[in-house]
Amino acid sequence: MRRNVFVIALVVILAGFAIYQNAQRQNKATLMPTEQAPKVNFLAPSFTLKGLDGKDYTIGGPREKPLFVNFWASWCGPCEEEAPDLVNVYNKYQGQFDLYAVNVTPGDKMESITKFVETYKYPFPVLLDKQGTNADAYRVVAIPTSFLIDKNGVIREVVHVLSPKDLDKKIASLIKE
Repeated sequence: MRRNVFVIALVVILAGFAIYQNAQRQNKATLMPTEQAPKVNFLAPSFTLKGLDGKDYTIGGPREKPLFVNFWASWCGPCEEEAPDLVNVYNKYQGQFDLYAVNVTPGDKMESITKFVETYKYPFPVLLDKQGTNADAYRVVAIPTSFLIDKNGVIREVVHVLSPKDLDKKIASLIKE
């Protein structure tokens, strides 16, 4: 009899411990990060920049739609390769996510920027990082570099040039979150 009580008590304790561990894991997965850093699973560093259209655009913090932030320059060959794909994916999922093309302006000329935007018919806002401070804050070493940011302002992925198919998958996944 004592042995049965001992076995039952042990089973109850182990089951309770397993339930507790599972609850802790779920809480950790659903906790919002509190620290800003240009890394996956951190809050996107906040900044506001003027766009070519004269409006102010803010990155960082909760938003209605997920955001794709693309750091680029007009003289960048891979940026030229990627430009039509960005336009296509933006048009395909229009209204379901935002895309901000952040020009790393210190190494670029305004004339070249506007020509690039007109050539590729960018339908999304083009922001001007005139001093390059935001590219520095995001630790952009090579361009293009893009950040997929969810509705909560959390960076979900950092990407460089992707095939059109992979870019489409990443955007579709970001929208579903």
